[in-house]
Formats: sequence, C-alpha cells, structure tokens
Amino acid sequence: MRISQTCFFVSILFLALTFSCKEETNLVSENEDTASTLGAHPKLILTAQGVKDIRAQLGKLPIFDKALQEVKEEVDAEIAFGIDTPIPVDYSGGYTHARHKRNFLVLQKAGVLYQILDDEKYAKYVKDMLMQYEAMYKTLPLHPKTRSYARGKLFWQCLNDSNWLVYVSQAYDCVYNYLSEEERNKLETNLFKPFADHISIDSPQFYQRVHNHSTWGNAAVGMIGLVMNDQELIDRALYGIQGVNLDTKAKDDDGGFLNKDGKAGFLANIEEPFSPDGYYTEGPYYQRYAMYPFLIFAEGLHNVRPDLKIFEYKDGVLLKSINALLNLSDADGDFFPLNDGQKGMSYYTNALVTAVDISYHFGTQDPGLLSIAEKQNKVLLDDSGLAVALGIKNGKAKPFNKKSINLSDGPDGTQGGVGILRSEDIELVFKYAAQGSSHGHYDKLSYSLYEKGTEILQDYGLARFVNIEQKGGGNYLKENKTWAKQTIAHNTITQNETSHFNGEYEIGSKNHSELHYFSSESEEFQVVSAIEKNAYPATEMLRTMAIIKDEDFEKPYVLDIMKVTSKKAHQYDLPFYFMGQLLKTNFDYKTPETLKALGTKNGYQHLYVEGTAKLSEANSKIAWLHENKFYTATSVTSNNDELLFTRIGANDPEFNLRREAAFMLRRKNAANTLFVSTIESHGSYSPVSEFALNSNSSIKELKVVLDTEAYTAIEIVNVNGNSKLFITANTTTTKEATHTIKINNKNYTWVGSYYFK
Repeated sequence: MRISQTCFFVSILFLALTFSCKEETNLVSENEDTASTLGAHPKLILTAQGVKDIRAQLGKLPIFDKALQEVKEEVDAEIAFGIDTPIPVDYSGGYTHARHKRNFLVLQKAGVLYQILDDEKYAKYVKDMLMQYEAMYKTLPLHPKTRSYARGKLFWQCLNDSNWLVYVSQAYDCVYNYLSEEERNKLETNLFKPFADHISIDSPQFYQRVHNHSTWGNAAVGMIGLVMNDQELIDRALYGIQGVNLDTKAKDDDGGFLNKDGKAGFLANIEEPFSPDGYYTEGPYYQRYAMYPFLIFAEGLHNVRPDLKIFEYKDGVLLKSINALLNLSDADGDFFPLNDGQKGMSYYTNALVTAVDISYHFGTQDPGLLSIAEKQNKVLLDDSGLAVALGIKNGKAKPFNKKSINLSDGPDGTQGGVGILRSEDIELVFKYAAQGSSHGHYDKLSYSLYEKGTEILQDYGLARFVNIEQKGGGNYLKENKTWAKQTIAHNTITQNETSHFNGEYEIGSKNHSELHYFSSESEEFQVVSAIEKNAYPATEMLRTMAIIKDEDFEKPYVLDIMKVTSKKAHQYDLPFYFMGQLLKTNFDYKTPETLKALGTKNGYQHLYVEGTAKLSEANSKIAWLHENKFYTATSVTSNNDELLFTRIGANDPEFNLRREAAFMLRRKNAANTLFVSTIESHGSYSPVSEFALNSNSSIKELKVVLDTEAYTAIEIVNVNGNSKLFITANTTTTKEATHTIKINNKNYTWVGSYYFK
C-alpha cells in the first residue's frame, strides 16, 4: 500500500473514532424526528445527519472508502494546481470550456470533502474560487460564440451554465456555514441570483420548454433556491416563468423546434417526457444525461421540502425511470443508441452512479441495483452512497436480471414505445416510439440486434464527436441531419427514397406508431408487433418480430415480418446494417469499377453502391463473420427483387461518417407487399486453432404460406426437415380472440394474437 493510502486510512479511522461510536446499523430511521436537521447545512444532497452517519462508517465500507480516497486525491491535485477561472472564449472541447467544467466538478467534490473530513482547506478552496467567479460574473458579457439559441456567460450555451450551477449549488451548501453572512450576501447578490436569472428570465427560449436542456435549467435555479431559501426561485424552478410567450419559429441547437404549449418547469418536465413505464421520449442517451438533474434536484426537494413528496409524483415515475433505463442497456451495460445517441455511453457514467444510488436509497432498496453499483465500483459521497455501500457490505447484492420488456412512450403511455426481446445472449431492440423531441430520428418500426453486447445489426446513432473540438467544436455535425436522422440510415422501410414524414419534425412529432401486441411469457417464442399508419400518405406498415428458441438450432434466431399495404405502387428499400465481413451469398452480384452515390438526398447521397444483384431464388442468403461468430440472413425474395451492397461515406469530404456496410433489399412497383427474413447466429471461429464450427445456416427454406388482410403465416424449415409455423393476426389481436383459418387444407385454431408450433 502506498504511504498516501496508509495515511488516508489512518486519518479516516481517527475521524471515525472522534466523531462517533455508532454501530453501522445505527442510522437515522424513517420514523425518527429529523425536523431539527432540515434547516441546517448541508441540507441539499449531503445532509447534516448524513455527515454524522458517514463519519461513523469511515474505514468500514471498502467501496465508500475507495471513492472517498479517489476524490481526495483528485481535489488535492487541483488545489496544488491552483485556481484558474479564465475569460470564456471556446466551444465544447476548448480550454476555457473544459476548465470551467472541471471547476464546477471539483467545487462540488471539495465541498463534500470539507463536510466529511472536516478539513478547512477544502472550504477555503471553495470559497476562494467562488469569490473569483463573483468578481468575474458581475461584468461578464454573453459568451462570444454565437452559435447557440441561448448563449450562456461562462459557456457558449445556457445548458452548460446550468450544469455549473447544479454542481456549484451543492458546493455552496457544503460551505454555507463556513462563510460569513457578508460573504454569503456577496455571493448571492452578485453571482448566484444573477446566474439563476440569466438561465431563466433572460433565456426563456431555453428555460420555458419540455426538454433535457430546460430540465438542467430548472434544477439549477431550484437547487440554488433551496440552498438560499429563496421561495421565488424554487417556484420558478417547479412551475416555470409565468406569462412568457416564445417565438414560434425558434429552434434549438439541434434543429428541433421548441415547445410552445405553455408547459414549463421541473414538474412539467417530469410529466411530459416520461411514460408511466419510465421511458424518456428522447431515448436512453439523453435520459442518461437528464437523469442527473432530475434525480439530484428531486433528492434536494425530498430533503428540504419533503412536503412535496417529489419521489411519489406521477406514480413515482422518476424512480421507475431508472429501472427502465437500466433495461435499455445491452449485456455490457452500454445504452442502446436510439435517436441521437453516442455509442459506448453506459451505466458506468457518473450520472448512472447517481441514479443507482438514489434509486436504491429512496426506492424499494432493490438488491439488483447493488450488483450494478458493484460493477460501477463507486458510490456517491452522500447519504444515498452510504446506503448502497452498507447494502453491499452486508451481502445484500443480487444480479440485476434484464428480461424482455415493453416500454410505452408518451406521458400517458399511448404514443408507441420500445420493445426489447431477450433470449439467452440475443437481444432485439424494436423501436415503434414517438418522434423523441428534437433528438428524434425518422425511423418508425426500426430495430437493432445484439449478441452478448456486440452489435450484429446496428443503429447508427448520432453524427457527432462529443467534446472533440476538431470536429465541429464537439457539437452536432451537419451529417446528423443529412444522414443519421434519415430513415435509410436505419433497419426499416424507406418508400420512394423519401424519409418518414418527409423528414419534417413538425409532422413527425404529431405522430407515433401503435403497439399491435407484445408477448414474452414463453421462453421458446417472444414477439412484438406494431403498426405505423402515418409515415407515408396512404401507406401502412405492420412489422412483427420474434425471437425463436428451437432445439434444432444452436442459438435463438430472429424472425422478421414487414407487411406493407398501400393504395399505390412504390419502390421500397429495406436495409440491413450488418457488422462484420461478408462471407458468402447464394446469388451472383456485380461490383462497379467506380463507386457512386445511391441517390441525391434523404441520406441516399451518403451511400456508396459497392455491389448489385438481380435476385432469382425463392430464398436469398447472405452470410458474414463478426467477432469470430457466424451470422446468416435468409430472406423471402422474388424475380423482381434487387439487392444492393452499400457503404456509408459518400459525399462526406471531411470523413465525419463511419465507413460501415449494409445490404439492402429493393422492391420496385409494388403496392401491397411482404418482406420476410430470419437472422441466425451460429457457430464460431478460432483464429488460434483455425477451426470453424457450425459455420452454415440451419434454415433450409423460409416460406410465406398465407398472406391476407387478416393473417400472415410463415413456415420455417430447417436442414433436418423439421418445420415450424408462425401465424400472426393482422387485425384482431386481443388475447381473448379466437381464430380459425385453413392453410393447405389444414385447419388451425388458437386463442390470442398469434399461433406458433
């Protein structure tokens, strides 16, 4: 053990003996009178009682002690570096942006260290930096970068200014009693109140809306209001600014229109974006980002204003949302990149440490959350982190079991949703949700596929290099709109090379897909089905997807049925964005000598055509290898179908897009039509032994044996000659409905939405 570590543990053991002789279970109970601590500081996140309890446990909780040591080393290094509050000049990723961001993170941690370790140097550091900000802010103009729809002062956008105040509010609370009344008045008059006013009153286009941006603003204003005991700021945070009219043409930085329905404030931001299941309409990437202000402000309200019962609001949706968010991650903990989502963002981010700890402490104390906390290997240095650390030490952790789940979208749960099917190591993510605010993509009834956390068929995610200054200042690139949001970038139908809703936000935001049915009761057969009626005029798309576990197959496989009904003939394109190396096809194809773009707009301008084929087989097969596993797609095709091999990257001179491949089924001059495919994962390859095992598909034949307005039936025949029949009801899908149909002179009768045998 290093000397610094030894000294640290000696010091915390001394503190444990000095401050308290309590046993580890002697925490303040829910029934104990805490009125005497509500007005004391700290009171916001770390509470006065919590400080006493934490000091009593120092040296006894390994995960908490580890987190405390890491924070101490980090803050000590910053103190040694010295305070730097530069005049703001940069976008995201530039020095001044990064320095001010670093400052607010360290301020919050230094405040916590002062409370836990009772070392005045941390309070002095917080005070000295806040006084530098006070001296600067009095005369600080708007940020010189003008790109944002709502400019901040310390940062180029009010969003980052709000980040600053959310964290600094916690630091101020921790050193509140260290400061003199004169110093507090100086900070509140010249820094905190003007800061809150700029975020809110001066920037209604940022503050008065339902969006993750305004959630940060609401939390910032509310949290400093709680610390200052400023009721006007608290009300402004909860309910928004009254009587403010916004420009109906205003757009945010991401190109999405702002909300103009008069709904604003923290409560509206809980009410509108979250479904009753806890799904956040912008998608898991932005839910992760928004969860910190949602939960940290809620915790502050719970501690200072318990009368509001914030964790019970909307049937406890804030705590439900954490379970939903964890279920929106793959086997490695990475969030599915629905809508604008950067791949690789996971529940290891600090925002999810906050979410897991708060959910455990204020929720039902789900032992599954403790297993997530163990993987995160860190806890918050506050009351909730202490509760998690105690739970882990006492052996309460159990695996967080992610099962198949259907999450509704919309404030009432009536605006579509996301269905996740899980069977063994296979995960299918089926999106039939609402637009998802300005971060939404035009990809109704799209899906992505994973095996053990590895992408098999991908969702592209966003076109942005977050906080990398060399790429557009770390902000969204134009290709996010011209490619990532467009329908052809996703594994769903594009009609006539035109995106859903013509790629128009105002139209897309008024419409959503509808759940047809969802069933995950059977381990052998799980299915989700949804319909989209508005993406194209006079065209309906009904997609039914299933994961089938069959003893004749090595692993569960996917069945995909896309039924299109239209009053006119169209061209339909259905891409498969596969990851890996093409191995084999059962058809001939041609490769061009010169690469050309597939089209001129709606994302087609970014696709190179690398190969073309005229299909003639009843089943077309494509096999590929990815991370030493074999995959095969089998599709029902006809003589009129075409197949295109494409690659992303055309008309992208700055190389902003990843050069990834797809194969695309194209069907021309069709009105009512049916696309049917299976995706198999099978076998493995060892580069060490150079053995390939089970490298071929187990499906001999895929057949459409019935397709009417009311029913679609698919037969799957394996290489051993055994067959399975799946029949899906296209109209009446209630669980009580009885169905009887005849196929090839044989009657089939069942109750419910589908038949499978």
